[in-house]
Amino acid sequence: MTAPATSVGRGPRVLVFSTNAISDMGIDLAGSSHLDYPSGVEVIPVPCSSGINPRWILHAIRAGFDGVFIAADGPECSYLSDCVARTGHVVDQAQELLRQNGLDPSRVKTSAICSVCSEPFVSHMRQFTKALAGLASVPGTPSAVAAGAA
Repeated sequence: MTAPATSVGRGPRVLVFSTNAISDMGIDLAGSSHLDYPSGVEVIPVPCSSGINPRWILHAIRAGFDGVFIAADGPECSYLSDCVARTGHVVDQAQELLRQNGLDPSRVKTSAICSVCSEPFVSHMRQFTKALAGLASVPGTPSAVAAGAA
């Protein structure tokens, strides 16, 4: 059994894919409003959430992130009218990839985050990191090694 992710110090690490046009502004608003969310959250902007490659998610988990959150535009996507369905498919594929690699599919979550949705973003991050803290570290990742679990 591997140690929980929280045993390495600062709590679970979460990679957030955020869309340039909408969700990134909501996340920035959370920071500029000095709303407190977990320090292990790191954000990477992308043009559209439906363009995320599911293998990127698997790579992030293997590289030491405890979970990946996709902050999608929802129906307001300026690129594709079916962005919600496509992003859902990305999440389904990523969860299947995790299963195939012996990893818990609950390490991937998504939600629409609008440009003024700073409080919902913070709430999602708190809930997600709390859920991730209850999972064992992924063997062989930097957080598992630091926790003493090979």
